[in-house]
Amino acid sequence: MTKRDLDGGFGKPKVQAARKSARVPIKAMVKLRRRGHHNFTVKVYDLSREGCKLEFLEKPQLDETVWVKFEGLELLMATVCWIEEQTVGVEFERPIHSAVFDHIVGRLG
Repeated sequence: MTKRDLDGGFGKPKVQAARKSARVPIKAMVKLRRRGHHNFTVKVYDLSREGCKLEFLEKPQLDETVWVKFEGLELLMATVCWIEEQTVGVEFERPIHSAVFDHIVGRLG
């Protein structure tokens, strides 16, 4: 696993802070955009207000900026914060508003 929170090159994980909000298990398809690439559709899992887990076909770079598009919503800018094989975690630039998050979960959860 490649993580953004490994210390000074020794590969020892830092203690992770408690999550800001709970993850909700969902399985859905979202549009994804990467700088210099065409838009494509990917699977999304474990959504929270701060980020989500995505399944990529082409592995992104750690700290790469991507844009996630849920149907009917604006693009969400996000940063890749961990990578494990074809699965990645992204953190949204701004948390999803709670009412919008509840709407997404109600539709996809």
